[in-house]
Amino acid sequence: MNLTIDIGEVNTLRVERDTDYGLYLRAENFEEVLLPNIYVMEADMPIGAEIEVFIYTDSEDRPVATTKYPYAKLGEFGYFTVVDYQRFGAFVNWGLPKDLFVPLSQQKCHFHIGSKYILRVCLDAETGRLYGTHKIGKWLSKDTKELEENQKVDILVLSKTPLGYKVIVENLYEGMLFENEIFEELKVGMRKVAYIKKIRKDGKLDLGLQPTGKKATGDVYESKVLELLKEKEGFIALNSKSDADEISKVFAMSKKSFKRTLTSLIEQKKVVLEGEGMKLV
Repeated sequence: MNLTIDIGEVNTLRVERDTDYGLYLRAENFEEVLLPNIYVMEADMPIGAEIEVFIYTDSEDRPVATTKYPYAKLGEFGYFTVVDYQRFGAFVNWGLPKDLFVPLSQQKCHFHIGSKYILRVCLDAETGRLYGTHKIGKWLSKDTKELEENQKVDILVLSKTPLGYKVIVENLYEGMLFENEIFEELKVGMRKVAYIKKIRKDGKLDLGLQPTGKKATGDVYESKVLELLKEKEGFIALNSKSDADEISKVFAMSKKSFKRTLTSLIEQKKVVLEGEGMKLV
């Protein structure tokens, strides 16, 4: 249970009382917030129960609870669509009834309705309002002492560059996926799992979509092939002689990696060759 009610975050709060407008929830410090009737599920929310809700502010800047979660919470990055534009700023859809405001001062370029932008969700300490910022550089850390090579991380694809793709790592660091090591289609706004290949002296990270080390990579590739075979009812019309582009399209790996993986699976008697393809044993 939360000690206080924290705006922009998921809170665990106790159902305190029922009213005509909804349920009032409280934190340990006895602060209260309304969960409107539209989100109330009576069977799961008796008085005294502890429930998880997201807290944001309504159109009158009052804290309000919801059982819906936004595309990104406070301190996180997301890929948001602009739904309205006014002289004082833009509004983006972030998955909640009230759109997220992006002030003019927080836009690096002129926003356009229908366009999508990578933004960070921030909190104005003076007003208690959540807002989005397009100026994300100041929020990215170069202090990587808590990271280690081959660590599994969550990433958000930020932009395409001549070298590959810039990404945001764990909502805190900047990283790069290099073009010659990518064997699947990536787009700005995609969320993926990646692995740290190198921690650079400038605080940026070189990443890969597969773990480094022969055994770790092999395990991941083998799992991927077996999962895809199960999805395709046990047969895929590809083998070690197949076109590299077709292999990359289906398995998101190089032909060399595919051949090594296929050989290993055959040796383990998990897969057999059949005609022009491979079959799950």
